[in-house]
Amino acid sequence: MTDLPTHAEIHEEGPREGFQIEPGPISTADKIKLIEALAETGLKHIQACSLVNPRLVPGWADAEAVLTGFKTRPGVEYTALWFNANGLERALAFRGKLTLHGAIALTASEAFTRKNLNRSHAENVEAMRKQTSLHLAKGIPVDRVGVMAAFGCNYQGDISPAQVIRTLEDGLAIATEAGTNITLFSLADTMGWATPARIERVLGEVRSRWPDKRLALHLHDTRGLAVANAHAGLRMGVSRFDATVGGLGGCPFAGQKGAAGNICTEELVLLCEEMGIKTGVDLDQLIEVGRMAETIVGHQLPSELIHAGSLDAFRRLAA
Repeated sequence: MTDLPTHAEIHEEGPREGFQIEPGPISTADKIKLIEALAETGLKHIQACSLVNPRLVPGWADAEAVLTGFKTRPGVEYTALWFNANGLERALAFRGKLTLHGAIALTASEAFTRKNLNRSHAENVEAMRKQTSLHLAKGIPVDRVGVMAAFGCNYQGDISPAQVIRTLEDGLAIATEAGTNITLFSLADTMGWATPARIERVLGEVRSRWPDKRLALHLHDTRGLAVANAHAGLRMGVSRFDATVGGLGGCPFAGQKGAAGNICTEELVLLCEEMGIKTGVDLDQLIEVGRMAETIVGHQLPSELIHAGSLDAFRRLAA
C-alpha cells in the first residue's frame, strides 16, 4: 500500500460517455443543461462531448451546437474526445472554450483494437504516431499515454500486466520519437474485467517499471466492482479518476448490451470523503444532478446513491 492521496482529481465524462450510447434522442438543450449543472457542483474537469463520425455515434451529431450553447464556469476545464484529424479540426474551432489535450491512445487487446477502431495494433501505433505529430504541430500538448482494455477484454480474455507494459512502451516510443514528455499513464477497464487484486497487480508492475509517472484510472462498473477497484487504486496512491454522473454511459463497442457505464461520480466522491480524501465536490448537489441526468435519459441509472442520498444528509437529520 502506498500513502493515500490527500486529494482526488475527478474528470467527469458523463455528458460525452452517456450521450454517445443512450438510444435517445436527447435534446441539445438537455445536454447543455447537464453540462452547466455539473460545473456548479465543484467538479473542475468536464468532458463535454464527442467529436466523432455522427454515423457511428449519432448521439453526438449535435456536438457543435452543444459546444456553442453551454456557458462556461471560471475555473472549470472543458474537454472533448476525438480520434482523427477531422475531429481535431472540429475541436480547434472551439479552442479557448475547450482545453485541448492530446493523448497517445492504445489498447492492450489486439482484438478490441480491431473491433473498436478497425485497425491492427501496428496500424494503431502508426496512426498514433501521425496524430501525435499533428497535435504537436497545432500546439496541443501530448503528455499522456492511455491504455484501453488494460485489465481484460471481452474479445481476447485476460490481459496480463506484461501486455500492459508492452503497450505503454509502444506509447513512450511514439512520444520519444515526437520529442514530447509523458507524465501520465491512464489505464482503462473498458469492459469491466478489473478486480481489486488485478488493480494492485497491474498498477504495482507499472509503478515498479516507471516510478516517476502519475497514474490515472478509468473504471467501468460492468460487474459491480468499480467502487472496490477505485478503493484499491486509492490505496495504491492513484489520485486521478474518470467518472460519470449517475453511471451514465458504457462502451458501444464492448459487445455487452446493457452493461453499466463508468464508476458513478457521486459514489466515487462518497468513497473519497469517507476515506478523508478531498474532492472539492458538493456531494448533495452532485446527487441532485445525477437525478437530473436520470430524468433526462428517461430510465433508471446504475447509481444507488442518487436514490439513497448521502451519508451527510442523514447525519444532519440525526444530529
